[in-house]
Amino acid sequence: MHDAETTVAATDRKAAALAAFKDLARDPGVPKPDPILVADNVVRRFGGLTAVEVNHVEVQRGSITALIGPNGAGKTTFFNQLTGFDTADSGTWTFNGRPINGVPAHKVARAGMVRTFQLTKALSRLTVMENMRLGAQQQKGENFWRALIPGVWRGQEEEITERAEELLVRFKLDAKRDDFAGSLSGGQRKLLEMARALMVRPELVMLDEPMAGVNPALTQSLLGHVKDLREQGMTVLFVEHDMDMVRDISDWVIVMAQGAVIAEGPPSTIMSDERVIDAYLGAHHDAPLSESELEAQLHEAEAALEAEIHETDGTTGGTSAPEPETAEEKQK
Repeated sequence: MHDAETTVAATDRKAAALAAFKDLARDPGVPKPDPILVADNVVRRFGGLTAVEVNHVEVQRGSITALIGPNGAGKTTFFNQLTGFDTADSGTWTFNGRPINGVPAHKVARAGMVRTFQLTKALSRLTVMENMRLGAQQQKGENFWRALIPGVWRGQEEEITERAEELLVRFKLDAKRDDFAGSLSGGQRKLLEMARALMVRPELVMLDEPMAGVNPALTQSLLGHVKDLREQGMTVLFVEHDMDMVRDISDWVIVMAQGAVIAEGPPSTIMSDERVIDAYLGAHHDAPLSESELEAQLHEAEAALEAEIHETDGTTGGTSAPEPETAEEKQK
């Protein structure tokens, strides 16, 4: 009965997310019905290079939104501004209507907006369980004087440990609870980082290329966990280059190029948008966007090469005989 109720709730949340985008325009910065995150005029420069110049963007509450674009588009830099890991040159952004520009990263996380990294930040010399416990907020034992009185914090630590155990079981890492985080595979570290982020009980989870460097065997598991975040009532904003994954799990797609948002739309139509084709494919010099496109391009290249070889063999067929000398050349 519980599983049936969970499935119904998940279906309702997905339907609600899709309904929120149904009648939206496909324009950059289009207003959303119930945005959880709103950013205005965010600019970040490094010397003479403008890495981010986002005029306006909104992230719909309860949805899975993909942030895509070519390498160097400014996606991770934009993440860093929003989450307090870097300081923007200008701009404002709000989370749940509360201004958080200029707020340090730990306070942004405490407010309910957490992120993971493309290169995982697991503390390698701590165990998996210790990494999980560190993710919990407002721990009484973090105060020096309270730490000297175990009775003050022991009950809270037991609750934190219990929640960590539940998350490790959910992410299938419970067998690794006492292993050092440094001993985990790349995919397992991604799972650990996502699980640790949930210790905060966030409202918005921002994932920076969650599939980068992950063994294909764990890909489906990670995809399932990302979908599950929405089913648990959270909002997801993620950066990804794999268009197959974007089409599979996202409700809405925001496209960046050269630091700016150039297009928005549903995953089913966004890649046919001329602005995306010009900016995204142009920047990649016709690079494939998915495994199927990559395979097709390889087959085409092999066929072209084979045809060229046959043509060369047929036309030259070996060393050609020299042209006969003219009478004038003979006299010389």
